[in-house]
Amino acid sequence: MSSSTPPYFRDRVAIVTGAGSGIGRATATALAEAGAHVLGVGRRREALEETARAHPHIVILPLDIRAEGAADVVVAAVLERWRRLDLLVNNAGTTAVMPLAETDRSVIADLFDLNVTAPSLLAHAALPYLRDSSGSIVNVSSTYGHRPLPGGAHYAATKGALEQLTRSWALELASEGVRVNAIAPGPTKTDVLAAAGLSQDTIDEMLDHERGRIPTGRLGDPEDVARWILYIADPLGRHITGQVLTVDGGLELV
Repeated sequence: MSSSTPPYFRDRVAIVTGAGSGIGRATATALAEAGAHVLGVGRRREALEETARAHPHIVILPLDIRAEGAADVVVAAVLERWRRLDLLVNNAGTTAVMPLAETDRSVIADLFDLNVTAPSLLAHAALPYLRDSSGSIVNVSSTYGHRPLPGGAHYAATKGALEQLTRSWALELASEGVRVNAIAPGPTKTDVLAAAGLSQDTIDEMLDHERGRIPTGRLGDPEDVARWILYIADPLGRHITGQVLTVDGGLELV
């Protein structure tokens, strides 16, 4: 990506959650290559350290963003080091396979805690500094934030909530110069399913099924999604806000 990414983000400062792998790692790397200083946040120190090795502009903060006061800790770390904040990428998230017949209160709570509450608190903590920089927020949703997912309705509901937050915040903050958009990836080659506790056989079966439904005939790569996160967060793109851009190889059309 570095050979074709202009330095639009030079000297800008970004927070990327879930930066230890997948879309988060690809986004942190792409932003750093485009000139940004990046704070990569995640729970797994070793994974974050691997991300940091991709570029000297990536600094890491091992932290569970669901913890009490975590949002304030993240924003304070950015301000202490760089004295500004231009971009928040709410990428961290979790999924769960849970048919209605197997509904579990704790699973629902965990899904909403990481996928909805934590991004909301981070956006709240970041807002004063995004106002100062005329910055932006990019929320990472899913194609299933706006299409049904049998057996995964509560995951889809959290992503639907995140998309509605995106639109509402965009309208609320437009007059203050803060843009809010979302990227909605389709099935992508990441470790999110493994992190949800699914066996490799189950993961392979699910991905093979999804691949067969995608019109382009392939799963997404994290770099595919990262590229569009950069495009929609581009500081020069002052006239795009409140949008949910689906990057799913045409799956939304099927």
